[in-house]
Amino acid sequence: MLIASLLVASIALTPAAAAATDEAYVKGIEAWHAQRTERLKAPGGWLSLVGLDWLKQGTNRIGSAKDNDIVLAAAPAHLGTVTWSGDAVTLALADGVDATIDGGSARTATLLDDSNEKPTTIAFGTTTFYLIDRSGQKALRVKDTAAATRTGFLGIEHFPIDASWRVEAEWVAFDPPRTLEIPNITGQVEHMKVPGKAVFERDGKRFELLPVVESDEAKQLFFILADRTSSKQTYGAGRFLYSDLAKDGKVVLDFNKAYNPPCAFTPYATCPLAPPENRLAIAVEAGELKYRGAAH
Repeated sequence: MLIASLLVASIALTPAAAAATDEAYVKGIEAWHAQRTERLKAPGGWLSLVGLDWLKQGTNRIGSAKDNDIVLAAAPAHLGTVTWSGDAVTLALADGVDATIDGGSARTATLLDDSNEKPTTIAFGTTTFYLIDRSGQKALRVKDTAAATRTGFLGIEHFPIDASWRVEAEWVAFDPPRTLEIPNITGQVEHMKVPGKAVFERDGKRFELLPVVESDEAKQLFFILADRTSSKQTYGAGRFLYSDLAKDGKVVLDFNKAYNPPCAFTPYATCPLAPPENRLAIAVEAGELKYRGAAH
């Protein structure tokens, strides 16, 4: 039995078997990139984002006419009003306007924001908008399937896939979890829960990354990171990376899946920025490169 086990082990480590494993890994990452691209290009993907309009307390008139509080170029002259009072935000469409609320014929609604799985969506022509909440500030996120950022999308480039950047990190849990201040690109700061840290070595040096989670029920860890490629080969504000939850004291960080935040493609997103704790003193030459079609 021992001889048989050793024989199986030696077969598993042959160059041909290793090459087959590497090929399967590369194909898996390529498939991941293809799916990521399709999500971006989808009608409701980030490439369709054309507006971010912050609401004031009280009544906000909406439409394409210049006398509106929020001017939406693709909207009817006077689409209606959005009223923010206390915790509630309500919408009233103007008479005769050809628009829908969640695909139906209702003319008024209390708006659910993007903390809900399905925020209330208002649609007219090729344009939609819904309510978002950022640290108590509320805005309308506007998307257009005919947006130039979507119709003129140039694709995503990435570093050559390198299996050595699939890192098995040590997981150090925090008990109790800590809180980390995460700024976003609009200047707002959100306090997010940090359940632990991932510790790994590269080129003989030790590095740490702090993930954030939205709740105790989170199914993955979310890392917002920057490194020495940031602002050079990769997007300046940093990149995002998800990993599965820790298992047996380990977390797998596959930097080949490090990807650009929405802000790399549109100036209307509210992306979180890499905190100082996640700015790595190493060039992570894996994952997505700068978007060459960026105009901001």
